[in-house]
This record gives sequence, structure tokens and C-alpha cells, in this order.
Amino acid sequence: MAETFIALGGNLGDRVAMLNTALEHLSEIVSISSRSEFYETAPKYVTDQPAFLNMAVFGSTLLDPEPLLDGLKSIELALGRVAGQRFGPRPIDLDILFYGSERIETARLVVPHPRLQERRFVLQPLADIAPDFRHPVSGLTVTEMLSVLPDEDDVRRF
Repeated sequence: MAETFIALGGNLGDRVAMLNTALEHLSEIVSISSRSEFYETAPKYVTDQPAFLNMAVFGSTLLDPEPLLDGLKSIELALGRVAGQRFGPRPIDLDILFYGSERIETARLVVPHPRLQERRFVLQPLADIAPDFRHPVSGLTVTEMLSVLPDEDDVRRF
């Protein structure tokens, strides 16, 4: 069994229902042992879209990293995600943040997630469940990564 952290988010439709449905599907491939609160966040890269609802979970899986990614993509498709504008609106988004302390870089997958340290909407929920978890590359804890982000990012508990 491998330990993993997964980020969940979306900004279309009933966001709470979508995250809860995604959690149900996710529990079929990841044994979820903790989950964060929901956080509402302003869009970061493409700003002309609705606010996102984000969260993070920690759990263990029997799947190797790429099959786990395949499982996440299948859940997204089952819940209505279609290819669209990068960083644009979407009903659901599932990302592998960490897979144990492994460093993975393939054509399809980079773990730890390459942009998590710049995203309050990822780090704030992650801090709910793993404030002292150390990034396997930088060595910084989630709390330390969060503390250096600018306060301008709009993230609030939902």
C-alpha cells in the first residue's frame, strides 16, 4: 500500500455535491483516512470564471502512480469533465499531490505536483490534514510552504 495525497476541486454545478460524489468514487481506489474542510477560492490563472470549491484527502492505495492517475481521470470523465481551456472552468479536477515520498517524472505525471507550492487553494486544505508533512524535494513542511505565499490569494473555509 502506498500513501497518497489527492487534491479535489471544481467550479461548475453543485460544487459540494460534485466533491462528495468524487469522494465516493475515489474511495473505490484510495482508502481515505482523512479529509480537509471545503475551501472556496477565487480562480487563479483564468479569472473570468466562477469560484472553485477545493479540498484535499490523504489515504492509501494499492495502485501504482500511473494506474492511480488513470483512475482519477476515469472519475473525472464519469462526473462530466471534458477537455477544455487549461485552468478553465470544470465540474471536477483530481490531482495527485504526493505519492509517498516518491519523485516521479513521466510524460503523463509529475509527482510531487509541480505547482502545489504556489497554490494556497491546495496548501490550505492540505494543512488541515498534514501540516507537518515534508515536501520530498524542497524539504519544507506544508505549513512552511503556506507561510511564504502572498496573502492576496482569496481562500476561505466554506
